[in-house]
Amino acid sequence: MAKFRYRMQSILNIKIQMESQAKMELGQAQKRLSEEEERLEALYRRKDFYLEEGRKLRMDSLKVQSLRDNEYAVARMEEYIEAQKENVRKAEQQVEEAREKLQEVMKERKALEQFMQEENARESKEVDELTSYTYGQKRG
Repeated sequence: MAKFRYRMQSILNIKIQMESQAKMELGQAQKRLSEEEERLEALYRRKDFYLEEGRKLRMDSLKVQSLRDNEYAVARMEEYIEAQKENVRKAEQQVEEAREKLQEVMKERKALEQFMQEENARESKEVDELTSYTYGQKRG
């Protein structure tokens, strides 16, 4: 029986390593999501800056080229924002996938630990019964 327990312990160790790796992957995915969200916020701030600059240009003077440049900059920011929103969506999806993977690995580890506990309890019961039987045979 000791050999059986040893094999199960090595499997449990692998499950623990897999869980640790899944936790690291989740952390990396969350970090990437945070970075993508920060980039999106920066793009929104830049767009707001260009919009404000456009308002000032319209009030101060009517330099046609400056107004066109400003409109172009705002349009480009909107394109960048849409592209960045897609990056954020992908990062959110990766976080969710990493979270699901971690949950699955944790379930497997917990199931294996439960099985090992049940197996150890069964083994202890068998040893107790064998000891009781042997003790009873020696008395009788």
